[in-house]
Amino acid sequence: MTRLMLPASLLLLAACSGGEDKSQPEDSAAISPLQKAARPAPGETPEAKVDADMPDATEETAAKPEPATASDGKTIPPAIRGRWALKVADCKAKKGSDLTALTIDGTNLRFYESHGELARVRESGAGRIVADYKFSGEGVEWDRRMQLDLADGGKVLIRRDEGEGAAAGPMRYTRCT
Repeated sequence: MTRLMLPASLLLLAACSGGEDKSQPEDSAAISPLQKAARPAPGETPEAKVDADMPDATEETAAKPEPATASDGKTIPPAIRGRWALKVADCKAKKGSDLTALTIDGTNLRFYESHGELARVRESGAGRIVADYKFSGEGVEWDRRMQLDLADGGKVLIRRDEGEGAAAGPMRYTRCT
């Protein structure tokens, strides 16, 4: 009886061992040489195939230009640039009397009595930037981090300042036409 149990237990063990799959022999005429080469050896996981003539997925996405309204990560996004004012009346006021106006170009923020030059972009998108600026005005210099977000289809700019001396809450600017 023990003689019969030993071969039976070996058969059970072999069935659970995860050995080679003999259901698709490598020498079968049904498998082409290309399929044989493409099949991984037992116990291996297949690796992604790379075609030298095809661009890598990361290269492909990096090579595609973003829409013209997107930022390059080094300048203020084009959609944010322009003239803005906290008070709509300041949009039509003469230069020097437009106390709440803010003019934005690719690398500068110009206020009534101060100027901020872009120093470092931290986050950027087509209608958003978080960046550090070096400010000067009235004989004083300071650094400030600002977040600028477009709202209402680009008609409104929300400004949030961070750091020492920053404004307490968000400021809502209207685009001047």
